[in-house]
Amino acid sequence: MTVNYPNGKKFIRKETESKKTLITQKNGSYSNRGMTLEEDLNETNHFYLERGIAVVHKKPTPIQIVQVDYPKRSAAVIKEAYFKVASTTDYNGVYKGKYIDFEAKETQNPTAFPLKNFHQHQITHMQEVMKQGGMCFVILRFTCQDEVYLLEAQPLLAFWQRMMNGGRKSITKNEIEQSGHFIPLGFQPRIDYIKILETLF
Repeated sequence: MTVNYPNGKKFIRKETESKKTLITQKNGSYSNRGMTLEEDLNETNHFYLERGIAVVHKKPTPIQIVQVDYPKRSAAVIKEAYFKVASTTDYNGVYKGKYIDFEAKETQNPTAFPLKNFHQHQITHMQEVMKQGGMCFVILRFTCQDEVYLLEAQPLLAFWQRMMNGGRKSITKNEIEQSGHFIPLGFQPRIDYIKILETLF
C-alpha cells in the first residue's frame, strides 16, 4: 500500500527491531521486553483505564483512501492513501478533570535527543494546549539504555527556540536529566507517567 503525506511525499515506515517476548526480572524490576514505546504506552493506558485512573488514548491518524482493489468479494486491499492533515501529538485524554496531551518519541542516539523528531505544527499545538491550561508534555525513550523520561512542554519549547535561534539541533541527555523526570520501567503499569504528573500539576 502506498501512503502519502499532504504535500505528496511518500510515507516510509521505519523498520522496528524484532520483538522480544522474554520478560526478565532483576531486583523486582522488569526490563528490556523488546516492546516499542508506543506498545508500552498503550499497555500503560489500558492499565489506567481498567482501574479508573485516567482515560488516555492514542489519536487516530486521518487517512484519505484513493485506490482500493477487490481481489475477492470478501476482501478489500488499500493500494493508495494520503494523510489528510499533518498529525499533532500522539496521545490525549483526561486525568482528574484535566486535559492530557502528549507526544511519544524514541531515539537510538545515546547522548542526545534530535529535535528533528518534532515538527513545527506539533510545537504550535503544544503551545495552544498550554494556553488552555492543559497538561502538555513529551515522553522520550533512549532505546540504547532503555531509559524513559517525561519532559514538560515548557522546557521543550525553550530547546526548540534555541534551535530556531541558531543553537544546537538536539537536547543533550544531560539537559533532559536536569529538565525532565526519569520514569523507572515497571510491570503494571509499564511506564507510570501519571505518578510524575501527580507531582507536577
